[in-house]
Amino acid sequence: MECHILGSAGYFPTRTRHTLGVFLPDHGILLDAGTGLADLRNLARTEELDVFLSHAHLDHIVGLTYLLGLAPVCGFDQITVHGAAEKLGAIRDGLFSEHFFPVVPPFRWRIVRDAVSLRGGGRLTTFPLKHPGGSIGFRLDWPGHSLAYVTDTTACPACDYVERIAGVDVLLHECNFNADRSEWAVETGHSWTTAVGKTARASGAKRLYLIHVDPLAEDPDQPLQLDEVTRHFPGAEVVHDGMVIEF
Repeated sequence: MECHILGSAGYFPTRTRHTLGVFLPDHGILLDAGTGLADLRNLARTEELDVFLSHAHLDHIVGLTYLLGLAPVCGFDQITVHGAAEKLGAIRDGLFSEHFFPVVPPFRWRIVRDAVSLRGGGRLTTFPLKHPGGSIGFRLDWPGHSLAYVTDTTACPACDYVERIAGVDVLLHECNFNADRSEWAVETGHSWTTAVGKTARASGAKRLYLIHVDPLAEDPDQPLQLDEVTRHFPGAEVVHDGMVIEF
């Protein structure tokens, strides 16, 4: 099973990193809709696309507007956007207001529930995350395969969501800052290296990949001090756009 990273940065895109988007082409599942959705043209394998939104901050939803043109190119006959009720309402009334966008794409809008059945015999479950305005995380399970997506929250080993991602094969967890900016991470509702490493270890995840990195990092190729993570979770990696994770 393949997981394609369409975007790995938070806040705004850079020359090397789009804002968040994670695509599972075999099952037509997109987690968040950042600025990197143009790559769907080369990856789409299904006639249906299910988009699951963690929340409605602009860097996670702007790509929804791109789907008006991308849908026919990708061969998507049906696109369903899943999210919290208040977030979907804000997107329809705001992002797709006639003042901002000329045509509302023919999406189906679905309020995300605690559990959603997925193609291929899979199941997606949701859990709340602490973030300004609210956010939700996702765990996706198929027989023999599991992946968790946790972004826009402040990691801690005692957080309620840790038990929801217990033992997952692949954990995609936001890590916007290094440890020297932990106070700013808390203030903005984001995570830093040390806390993410400890949280991943507490979850019993098998593999850890760091996403939603700071676009203002001095070195875009090495935006994080990885040793602050690996001392708690050996083998952790920072993802990059175009990366394919098999699980």
